[in-house]
Parts: sequence; C-alpha cells; structure tokens
Amino acid sequence: MDSSVMEIIFTFIGGLGIFLYGIKQMGDGLQATAGDRLRSILNKFTSNPIMGVLAGMIVTILIQSSSGTTVITIGLVSAGFMTMRQAIGVVMGANIGTTVTAFIIGIDIGAYSLPILAIGAFLIFFIQKRKVKNIGMILFGFGSLFYGLELMSGAVKPLANLDGFKQIMLDMSSNPIYGVIAGTFLTVIIQSSSATIGILQGFFANDLISLHGALPVLLGDNIGTTITAVLASLAGSLASKRVAAVHVMFNVIGAAIFLLILPLYQSVIEWMQGAMHLKPEMVIAFAHGTFNVTNTLIQLPFIFVLAWIVTKIIPGEDINEKYKPRHLDKNLINRAPNIALQEAQDEIQNIGRMTLSMLQKVNHYDEKTEKDIVQKHAAIDNMYDNVRQYLTKISEKKLSQDDAERMSVLFDVNRTMLKVAGLSEAYLLDLKKKETDPIKISDKAEQSIEKLYNHVNMSFEKTVEMFNVYDRVKRDEIVKISNDSYKLEHDLRKKHIKRLSSGECSPEGGLLYLDMIAILERIGYHSRNISESMVDIDEIELEEHAENPIGWSY
Repeated sequence: MDSSVMEIIFTFIGGLGIFLYGIKQMGDGLQATAGDRLRSILNKFTSNPIMGVLAGMIVTILIQSSSGTTVITIGLVSAGFMTMRQAIGVVMGANIGTTVTAFIIGIDIGAYSLPILAIGAFLIFFIQKRKVKNIGMILFGFGSLFYGLELMSGAVKPLANLDGFKQIMLDMSSNPIYGVIAGTFLTVIIQSSSATIGILQGFFANDLISLHGALPVLLGDNIGTTITAVLASLAGSLASKRVAAVHVMFNVIGAAIFLLILPLYQSVIEWMQGAMHLKPEMVIAFAHGTFNVTNTLIQLPFIFVLAWIVTKIIPGEDINEKYKPRHLDKNLINRAPNIALQEAQDEIQNIGRMTLSMLQKVNHYDEKTEKDIVQKHAAIDNMYDNVRQYLTKISEKKLSQDDAERMSVLFDVNRTMLKVAGLSEAYLLDLKKKETDPIKISDKAEQSIEKLYNHVNMSFEKTVEMFNVYDRVKRDEIVKISNDSYKLEHDLRKKHIKRLSSGECSPEGGLLYLDMIAILERIGYHSRNISESMVDIDEIELEEHAENPIGWSY
C-alpha cells in the first residue's frame, strides 16, 4: 500500500479516536457537573409528550450523546419508572439535542483547540477542587473534539485527487439510497452519530461530497444511531424493547419522508446557506437540525399511534403496566393524609400479593420461571419506590400521633416486602445453580429443603392474608410457624453436617444447601416481622376508633 494512503488512513483514524474521546470527556464533565439530576430530569419532567421532548433535549445536550439518553430512558422504562409513551417523547428530544454537537463543530475554533485542551489538562491535574476538575474535563473534551476534527479534515483533503473516491461520491449523489446505506453502516460501526456527522462536515467542507450526496448520508447517520438503543434493550423488559423499536421506527419514517422530498429539503438548506452566509460545516449542522426538528414536529402528534403500532409489532403483556400502582391518589395527601395512608397500605397489600406469587413459583427452576421472577422483582422494586415516595410526601403533612406511628410501620412493611422479593429471586438463582451446575445434593437434603420451603411459604401466605383480617390469633399462628421453621432450620443444619462428613453431599452442594436454608430462614423471619407490624397497625386503628365514637373508618 502507498505510504501516502497509509498516512491518510492513520491520521484519519487517529483523529477519529481523539474526536470520540473528546465527546466522551466533554459528556462526562457535563454529566459530573449535573450530578444525579439527569435521571431526575427524565423521571420528573415527562408528564406530557412536549415536556418529554424538552427533557430529552436537555439531557442529551448535557451528556453529548443521544444514544446515552436513549439508554438511560430504556433503563427507566425497564425499571417501570417511565411509561413507553413518555419515553417516545424523550427519544424525539434526544434526536434534537444531539444536533448541538454539529453546531459546536460548525464554529471555526480549530486553531485554538490545543490551547483549550492544555487549559483543560491543567485544571484536571493541578486543581484539587472537584467542580473545577469537571470544568477541566469539559474543556479538555472540547479541545480534543476540535483537534480530532482538524486531523480528520487534514487527512481527507488528498482524497479529492483519488479517482476511486470521486466515483463513490458520484454514485452516492446520483443514488440517494447508497448514501443512506453508507451513513447507516458507518454510524453502526462507530457507534456515534455525532462522529459521523462530524466526518460528513469535514467531507463537505473540503468539497469531497456535494450537498445532494451529503443529505442522504446524514439521514442514514440518524438511522444508524438507533443500534445502541436496540442493543441496550435486548436484556431489558418488553417495554424497553418497544422503546428501542419506536426509536428505529421514528428515525426510519423520518428518513423516508425526507428522501421523498429530497429536492425540497436541499432547496431549503441552500436557501439557508445563502440567506445566513453559512460556512460548509454550518450548512450540514443546519441540515441535521432541520431534519430532526421537522421530523419531531411531524410525528409528535402521532405518539399514541406509534405506541399502538409497536405493541402490535412486539406483542405481549408489559409487566410494569400490569403491576403499576393502582392506588396512591396524590390529591389525598393534601386533603386527607389519613386516608392517603390507607391508600399506601392497600398498595403494600398489592406488593404482598405479588411477592407471594413470586415465592410460590421459586420451588422449581426453568427459564420461563426465571424470566417471570426477574420481571416481577423489577416491578415490585418500582412499586416499592412509588409507595416510599408517597409515604414521604405524607410525612411532610401535619399528622396525628397515631397516624405518624402507622406511617412508620408502613415504611417498615414496605421495605420488608421488597427484601422478601429479593430473597425469593436469590432462592431461585440457587436452584438454577443446582440444576445447571454438576452440584451433588443428597435426596435427604432435597426433602429437607422442600419441607422448610413449605413452612415458609405457608407463613408468608398467612402474613399477606393479615392485610384483610389482621388479628392476634393469625399473628400467633405465624409466630408458631416461624418458631417451627427456626427449629427445623437448626435441626437441618446439624443433620447436614453429618451428611457432609459421610460424603452424601459434596462440599459445593453443602455450601449451596446452607445458603438455600439461610434464605428461607430470612423469609420466615421477615414474615413474622410483617405480621407483628400488621397487629401494631390494628392496635393503632382500634385506638383511633375508641377516640372517634362516630365510627369514622380510615
């Protein structure tokens, strides 16, 4: 290979590496400056599609990555903190937010990239204050971004003299589909639409590609960026897969619309170029911004249609939607906090029922059961967080002493339910290990585990029933089962040590067995605690009733 070609390739990929690192450093610095507010912005400011678009824009501008925003959104949807319809607005906003990078690139400060980089490095290495270091990261990333662009731009200039490269550019100009494919493929490889748009800006600035050829590549860049969301959703919930699918649909539909009106699109950009005297890099930035803003304006009114289509393409029941909070009326917090406490208690009862359904399924392992248990645990985690936030808001109101005590008990019960859900999943994972790994556990040990499991399952079932009728008799039954379980667990440990000594169980099997009975013992312990807490609530309500002869029911 000719040495000049090698120099072009090495300089280009080196510049690309510095450019990508610059984007990451700038994004990390902005993210560190913003702190935990990014998730909060996405979580709180998505009450309607327009707010979702704004939230998506803000977060993407802060982290300099539309893919990053989409991945965070998918995580929130998968955990049940955001609905799919809310997420669609965020995805649209992320597409607009990512255009800011192209506008930054369009500013001609390449000559100052190294001094900016040096200032950033000085702040990072010689200043101890965390906030100043974060600013240093932003400046270092900013300088690296422009220095990388300078290297790439310088590297591609000689390509104008290569006949093969000229022919490729002519083909893309004559057939827009080639341009879309090229843009998509390049972005999938690099995993950054900002980088591929930056490369396109360099090509256009050096007259290596015409505007007619550049616009389809730009559309392809926007399609290619969706691959990150698709990969992030593969291990997520059904809802997260739907969000990724909507992201693909949104960008593909937009690209198709703009391909159909490509002559008009080109005319608008050329008019902008002449009217505002735009430099070549800024022309591509405006083309990128025009596409994403217009695409959002076109499709924003059809969010519900997109959501409906994707549920048909990816059918199934979304567990977070199925088990979302059914009570927790926020209006009651201000108007009647004592009734709001009952709402919270009813929601905790739902958590209890769902946790019981988990526990009743974990005595045997298969892949379908594991998937169901993992999804239910995620849904319970979401429900727990909703109840916790609801109770926290109630605690800010003026409460009677009895209501304050009742609220404290509900906080404890809510947290304990989540612990039982986590232990149930841990028990299933131990069963999975026993089934999939060649671990030897004796038949007697298997029977012992089954016996203890039945005790614990019965105890927790009675505990959940106490939400309907909680009295001391039922509590005493649970205490008796709990005591029996404790004695049984103690006896099982002693017998198991004998089996280990005789070689009936392998050492690996012995450790697994002890872990499983320890998990069951903890579930039994939590069942007893919840039952005692429910009796405390009953006694608090009896006191309230005695003080309230009208018989007002909460």
